[in-house]
Amino acid sequence: MAMTMHVDIVSAEVEIYSGTITELYAPAEMGEVGIMPRHAPLLTKMKPGEVRIVDQQGEVQSFFVNGGILEVQPHIVTILSDTAMRAADLDEAAAMEVKAKAEAAMADKKTDYDYARAKAELIEAVAQIETINRLRKRK
Repeated sequence: MAMTMHVDIVSAEVEIYSGTITELYAPAEMGEVGIMPRHAPLLTKMKPGEVRIVDQQGEVQSFFVNGGILEVQPHIVTILSDTAMRAADLDEAAAMEVKAKAEAAMADKKTDYDYARAKAELIEAVAQIETINRLRKRK
């Protein structure tokens, strides 16, 4: 029997996933991290991107987070994010629209605040599009 750990993926609105898994991959600020049972304790920021988990049956499930915090304890992993959703629920057309609007806002910079907000929206939209493309390649 494979070693397991418990994971909770929580957004500001609702708990997205809670269960026992064997592997987790997340977009940490400095690059993707892989977490296995009995991993050393870790606390890191996450950037927008895909979180993949492998459940006890070996099936991969994907989620999208817009950033947040990843906390790892030897047998428990917690992901806290403002926004988290199942990757299959991502809307490519909406992400492309947000990307186009953000690029236009960055080109028409009025204030530093507007530019920073547009840049954050662009980063999240691009991460959503990349997640959608990765899911397509896996199928």
